[in-house]
Amino acid sequence: MDKQAAPDAAFFRLPDHHIVALTGRDAIAYAQAQTMNDVAALADRQWQWNGWLTPKGRVIALFSLLRLDAETLWLLLPDADAEAIADRLRGFVFRRKAVLAVREDLHVAGAFRAPATARDAIADVAGGVVELDFGAGDEPRTLRIGGEPGRDDAAALERWRSFDLRHGLPRLPPSQSEHWTPQQLSLDRLRAYSVKKGCYPGQEIVARTHFLGQAKRHLALLETPAPAAVGDEVDEDGRAAGSVLSTASAPAAAGPARHYALSVLAAERGTSLRVAGAPVEPLSLRAGLQR
Repeated sequence: MDKQAAPDAAFFRLPDHHIVALTGRDAIAYAQAQTMNDVAALADRQWQWNGWLTPKGRVIALFSLLRLDAETLWLLLPDADAEAIADRLRGFVFRRKAVLAVREDLHVAGAFRAPATARDAIADVAGGVVELDFGAGDEPRTLRIGGEPGRDDAAALERWRSFDLRHGLPRLPPSQSEHWTPQQLSLDRLRAYSVKKGCYPGQEIVARTHFLGQAKRHLALLETPAPAAVGDEVDEDGRAAGSVLSTASAPAAAGPARHYALSVLAAERGTSLRVAGAPVEPLSLRAGLQR
């Protein structure tokens, strides 16, 4: 595809995604000390799944972290209040030469097609626009930052969210922030945290759980007969087995929509599960989103 600044009808708005820019001489050192993945291992124009934890090892926010250059990082935040996260992060800058700012001028859009140029790295398209390969296997997706905002398309937005859930990428609404450890969210599947890079908030809990194998809950995908609600209890034979943390409904070209509930469930469980009193079907998480 030729580089151009003209709008592309394939792209639709992702209004629940926002960019927090971290800039300055100490940007990488600050991110390395605060976030759960190994930022120092990234080269320019690379990106990773990452997150910010409480001292008790609970996920405050999960995001994509992009290294544009040695003094510029972007945090691509879905669902979270970007300004609130940026404000909390500013409280830990201290004397470092690092500035956090929400970039409301950078629109985020998605398309269900293979990226024009991006594969394993951040790719420039035109006029400051960049793209990421957010697809998996034979299911292509492109995420674009900058440029035109894209069209409003509620069905495409829900399809995008369903894709995330089916591939085990948790979408955490504010009510689910600070509840779950990276292991309970199965973030090892995305290679989203490090147990070797050194200290960061929650690192001791994450490392202990990793090396002792003590995670008793894991991420599970359920298909429900009707839309579930975040926080719904999942039970097995009348006993609590876990709860729903994010939901989506995949529009269908023909026939009814399919409803998904990404849940955190006990590792040892059967297959006879119910949500809101209705039987549900456990599904396998699809691979392909790991970095």
